[in-house]
Amino acid sequence: MGQRVTSADVARMAGVSRATVSYVLNDTPHQTISEGTRGRVLSAAAALGYAPSAAARALRTGRSDVVLCLLPDWPIGDEVGALLSNLSSAFARRGLTFVVHPASRDDRPISELWKALTPAAVLAFGDFSDLSEEEMSAMRAAGVAPVVPLAGGSGGARRELDPAQQRVGRLQAQYLAGLGHTILGYAYPDDHRLRFFADPRLAGVRAGCSALSLDPPSVATVPLSPGAAVAAVESWRARGVTAVCAYNDEVALAVLAGVRLAGLRAPEDLAVIGVDDIPAARLADPPLTTVTTDQAAVAVHLAASVVDAIVGKQTAPEKPLDAVAVVARASA
Repeated sequence: MGQRVTSADVARMAGVSRATVSYVLNDTPHQTISEGTRGRVLSAAAALGYAPSAAARALRTGRSDVVLCLLPDWPIGDEVGALLSNLSSAFARRGLTFVVHPASRDDRPISELWKALTPAAVLAFGDFSDLSEEEMSAMRAAGVAPVVPLAGGSGGARRELDPAQQRVGRLQAQYLAGLGHTILGYAYPDDHRLRFFADPRLAGVRAGCSALSLDPPSVATVPLSPGAAVAAVESWRARGVTAVCAYNDEVALAVLAGVRLAGLRAPEDLAVIGVDDIPAARLADPPLTTVTTDQAAVAVHLAASVVDAIVGKQTAPEKPLDAVAVVARASA
């Protein structure tokens, strides 16, 4: 009791050598081990609850199998949760263990976080993506690959997916313009933690308007409260806005509430489009038009980029991942 089960314990229970246990549990090629012996070893390991030492495996193979995700203090909503779940599955299929550390950058120095695990790669989101050259050099010297998947960060880290966030905003603007709307608004979230998503999405809306020779969107911050939503709706209406691109579905639902409370109708008086396709979007009145992202495809793409970084593979820059699409409903 209280002692770690070792391969020697498994060997004793199975009646084999420790080398045989190692061959079986590591599935070592070119070893002649009978199915009976293999079965005894696996049964003994399961009965004892034996887990191979990650540290020993790292020494044997030359690298850890851990990908450390530094996640800032973000609200874990449907989309972020789906991305993390899909990333865990995508890395597992590649024999890697995905470990998420949610915190603020101010809570603990980055060097302490990655040195505690000596991972194969560090996946840095949000505030953590602002890696200094000194931090990245220290990681690379220790055999750790830094990967920055969203906006921010210094030169030298691998970057992916930020163009996809801008693509979301462009799609919103293009869809509303295709319906005949020429004066657009943008509903920005009041939670500062979301700026790493909100800023590139707003940039995408602006780029979409510019490409269509439309004026830039009229931006208003919309808290998730009825009174603030009504004020935003009345402000847009006073400026001639006929359609609003919302940061996400929750903000879009607040706008729809503001429309109703102002005695107006969507989409007749103000069309609204969100982002994420959360379950509540389908239950809204009217059902919410939104932009959805294939998080499984995003995870596969990002996992491949991380593996490339781990093995030092130099790949040509890829086109932005096109994993977003409009889901048309009655609000627009």
